[in-house]
Amino acid sequence: MSDSNVSVLNTVLASKLDMKHRRAQANAAGIAKLLGEIRGQEAAIREGGGAKAIEAQHGKKRLTARERLGLLLDEGTELFELGLFAAFGMYEEWGGAPAAGCVTGLGRVAGRLCMIVANDATVKAGAFFPMTAKKVLRAQHIAMENRIPVVYLVDSAGIFLPLQEDVFPDQDDFGRIFRNNAVMSAMGIPQITAIMGMCVAGGAYLPVMTDTVLMTEGSGLFLAGPALVQAAIGQKYSAEELGGAEMHAQISGTVDYKEPNDHLCMARLRSLVEKMGERPGAPFNRAPYDAAKDAPKYPAAEVYGLLDADPAKAAVNAYDMREVIARFVDRSEFDEYRPEYGRTLLCGYARVGGFAVGIVANQKVSQPQTSHSGEKRMEFGGVIYTESAEKAARFIMDCNQNLVPLIFLHDVNGFMVGRDAEWSGIIRAGAKMVTAVANSTVPKITVIVGGSFGAGNYAMCGKAYDPRFIFAWPTARYAVMSGASAANTLVEIRVKQLERGGKKLSDKEKQELLDSIKATYEEQTDCRYAAARLWVDAIIDPAKTREAILMALEASALNPEVAKFNVGILQT
Repeated sequence: MSDSNVSVLNTVLASKLDMKHRRAQANAAGIAKLLGEIRGQEAAIREGGGAKAIEAQHGKKRLTARERLGLLLDEGTELFELGLFAAFGMYEEWGGAPAAGCVTGLGRVAGRLCMIVANDATVKAGAFFPMTAKKVLRAQHIAMENRIPVVYLVDSAGIFLPLQEDVFPDQDDFGRIFRNNAVMSAMGIPQITAIMGMCVAGGAYLPVMTDTVLMTEGSGLFLAGPALVQAAIGQKYSAEELGGAEMHAQISGTVDYKEPNDHLCMARLRSLVEKMGERPGAPFNRAPYDAAKDAPKYPAAEVYGLLDADPAKAAVNAYDMREVIARFVDRSEFDEYRPEYGRTLLCGYARVGGFAVGIVANQKVSQPQTSHSGEKRMEFGGVIYTESAEKAARFIMDCNQNLVPLIFLHDVNGFMVGRDAEWSGIIRAGAKMVTAVANSTVPKITVIVGGSFGAGNYAMCGKAYDPRFIFAWPTARYAVMSGASAANTLVEIRVKQLERGGKKLSDKEKQELLDSIKATYEEQTDCRYAAARLWVDAIIDPAKTREAILMALEASALNPEVAKFNVGILQT
């Protein structure tokens, strides 16, 4: 066969993004401003309780949580922080709780990827607010799903008593943490705890229910502190006598290693992690990978030019989601699945850091489509139609059949409505897609790029559908419907309520009501509002999407077990 007859498969995505275009530059400037605002808020959160609280911690000859992490993590590496915005804007009546008074994230310790949970004693003495418990539980859940070793750095006064009814009794409250300690140990997931401060009341169970316990001199581990013991049973003891490191090392035998200070405690912890054995990994395909050779063909920062930071403008600012995919997959190569069918959803195979992945992404550019009756129509970008839902359902099933992890990229308005949509069986097709997502057993990683509205959030593997990790760009928006639509609906309902009560609003009063409702709704759809409530694990820099996905894939690959895929009854 002659060379002229040899065909070469070309799967490289072509980019049409022009960063010199006025709109791209305006978008990039808007994203830069938004990122700057978020980074400033992140810096403030990382200060914890502030300079005075840090000084008080040092006065006790103890390091802060973040200083301890600096000693624990491998040199030259950083914590991939999860839940940084937890409790953001919450508990203001109590002075706030930056990062919910706890640092969690993935980090490398002696070369091994670990989940780290560290109390921040500069925030209310490390006490547990309701969101603190939820944040620790989320970290444990990630560790359990992905079989990640867990390191706990304990320095906590226990439950924040003024809010104890929201921390203590329910299924997913404080007590669930200890239940998870026991379950993870039974699952063979290593857990190591270092007590480097106070560890009192019910919280004293956490370290002792893990596999290995370290404790520094000057720390305290007791079910009841000296004051409570004296009040309860009339006995008077010092903190050291009641539950100090020396007592637990020599008399109770509760701690395995007693260390003189935080520095040596972190050195010992690293030494122990270094000696852990290796376990088999997941059966996912990972090709040999060279960071330079296999990098995307286009600069990651160019994604700033795609989306408008203004939610109102973003709704009508169409962009090709392939431009996003091209900037985080290896060599910008993408094997698109059924590219000419159901075009408002993109499906296809790619690699990230050598890992084979399946991608399901909303297409924001309106697409031509021919219906089953032969009618030619234009389908709105960001909307899921019958054909696109059916395509995605089939693709998700293929990925499960072939043991390929899934990545979902959200910028979705929801499912199509109207007579034609209903006649085409949109509910049935949507149910098929949701069923495939719900029963998927390969790891699912979700990135919310823009809007994530209504049932589209569910079909695209929102939080309720168990993604291993869920990340959000600063442009992400969460709600049942978009802000403008919801505000108009809510105003109409409120006006009718007032009119039934005999009050008629002027046009000016209606506008003021609309502006007020819209402002509240926009605040609640902001990605920071979602991150504060742990609906997302992290707000990521759009240019760091590749790094976030790769970290999530590496974590997911630690779990060798993939349950049998069974979709149950599919609507056909």
